[in-house]
Amino acid sequence: MKQETLTAQDGRIITILRPEGRLDITTAWQFRLKLQDCMSTTGPHVIVNLEHINFIDSSGLTSLVAGMRDADKAHGSFRICSVHPEAKLVFEVTMMDSVFEIFDSEEEAVNKSLGDDLAKA
Repeated sequence: MKQETLTAQDGRIITILRPEGRLDITTAWQFRLKLQDCMSTTGPHVIVNLEHINFIDSSGLTSLVAGMRDADKAHGSFRICSVHPEAKLVFEVTMMDSVFEIFDSEEEAVNKSLGDDLAKA
């Protein structure tokens, strides 16, 4: 899994995670641990780029929901972007597309994180 960090002008660190492959029962727990580690070491502002995740099951969705809850508890932000077309259907069928902040591109998610969150600070 690729990881990148950006630093906003106000000093907040935004972590971008780019998992690959499947986000299912075999990988969801490891992904969940990675989210927790990122939030505890770099901060509660996370963008998850799902461009290279071609399959998500309920375990994968659960790990994303848990990450969103953790970010919310820590007064952070949790955004999803670039959802692979095959995985997008899962978000739509489960209506999770209305629960998450989902952006078409990583650039949009980053701009939102840098812009709107700065206005809140």
